[in-house]
Amino acid sequence: MKKILLTLLAFSCFIAANYAVNKQNWKMKLQTEVEGITPDMTMGAGLDDFLALTPAKYKEMTGKKLGLVKTLQLKRAQKFLKKNLAGNEDGSGGDVPEWLYIVGAILGFAWLLIGIMDGWEGKNWWVNLILTILCCLPGLIHALVKKNEYY
Repeated sequence: MKKILLTLLAFSCFIAANYAVNKQNWKMKLQTEVEGITPDMTMGAGLDDFLALTPAKYKEMTGKKLGLVKTLQLKRAQKFLKKNLAGNEDGSGGDVPEWLYIVGAILGFAWLLIGIMDGWEGKNWWVNLILTILCCLPGLIHALVKKNEYY
């Protein structure tokens, strides 16, 4: 029994450490993706306007040509934002691959992964933790039902 508990503790530490490292990498990637975007590119526009911005529209707004390097930076930032907004509309939580979510649910760690995906807000991870403690099968079923909210 001690070996099983030690293995489960090591696995949960691995998941938490992996999440912390990946979250920091995401922040560094965000900084490199949007470093070339200047305030005059946004011109006080909303997110939808920024995502729809093209070099031609930029020239119409400012009267200046955007240039090749700035055009590439703009397109890279737009692509990065579209990708991240599609997967995580509210901006909270982390990014756990679907295969890891399923494996974690089978092993009984779905509450941990649900908590990471929700940013430790809400009651989904509490409910899953209680169901997993009471009996693993209801926790697994709850995790698989809640999977549709994340993927």
